[in-house]
Amino acid sequence: MEINITKIRLKLPEDSNGVLVKNLYLACDPYIRGFMSNPAYLEPYQLGSPIVGYGVAEVLASGHPKFKKGDMLWGKIGWEEYSLVTSPNDLFKIEHTDVPLSYYTGILGMPGMTAYAGFYRICLPKKGDRVFVSSASGAVGQLVGQFAKLMGCYVVGSAGSKEKVDLLKTKFGFDETFNYKEEKDLDAALRRYFPEGIDIYFENVGGKMLDAVLSNMRMHGRIAVCGMISQYNLERLDGVQNLFALIMKRVRMEGFVVSDHYEHYPEYVNMVLPLIREGKIAYIEDIAEGLESAAAALIGVFSGRTVGKQVVKVA
Repeated sequence: MEINITKIRLKLPEDSNGVLVKNLYLACDPYIRGFMSNPAYLEPYQLGSPIVGYGVAEVLASGHPKFKKGDMLWGKIGWEEYSLVTSPNDLFKIEHTDVPLSYYTGILGMPGMTAYAGFYRICLPKKGDRVFVSSASGAVGQLVGQFAKLMGCYVVGSAGSKEKVDLLKTKFGFDETFNYKEEKDLDAALRRYFPEGIDIYFENVGGKMLDAVLSNMRMHGRIAVCGMISQYNLERLDGVQNLFALIMKRVRMEGFVVSDHYEHYPEYVNMVLPLIREGKIAYIEDIAEGLESAAAALIGVFSGRTVGKQVVKVA
């Protein structure tokens, strides 16, 4: 099947199992940086090829039985106006369109599923747990904090500006917050907010923050290692000095990749959609207009300019 779009000929090959899509929204996620430096578990981007990341798209033509023309989907697509996805097994059909489609780059997409898998499946929270979330105003952190509050936990979040710190309390309902850039001693800051220690740490930062958290964990605490954004642009990674606390306090620390948990996506949607519709969970997006703004938007994620989920609206 061929489609002519403003003098561009897009063709879905005969007998293809793929889908041809028009891209609507692109997600600026921190993990994208990892594909630019060839880490061990990621296949690096190739020069001259589009960045591939999560996004929302409309199906123009399909050779896959799961999708038909006109369907909306989310998953891995290119940073381009149109994409031919030859391996659509990692694409998810959007069944619920009574919420903004852009939500499927965040709360109803990969970041939401990341928050769900890391908090509920790895941290195994209980009512009354003392929870700390770093990079708490980001797309994942803002959700983890709210999930914890809904469970009856005491929740503290860190962020890098007064605006973000204020949002954590006024918009997302965190019990306490602090600006890590204003704290000369992170260990002392954590002792101030967690005098009895931390039961759950949702790790998004790494480096000095992780080191300080380790010395403030409670017995049998749990740490879900989601990301380490402070380390992504470093040639030499920061060392961690307090790992012995894992033994002394019997702490379980587990790294995870969200794609290992997508089988639980339907149960996550069933949980979070009613919360969105009933206004029981808040969610903030930062939407940049146009594909030409994508590079600056991604840089903003690492410079601390972004509040909430950074999205690029393509069409």
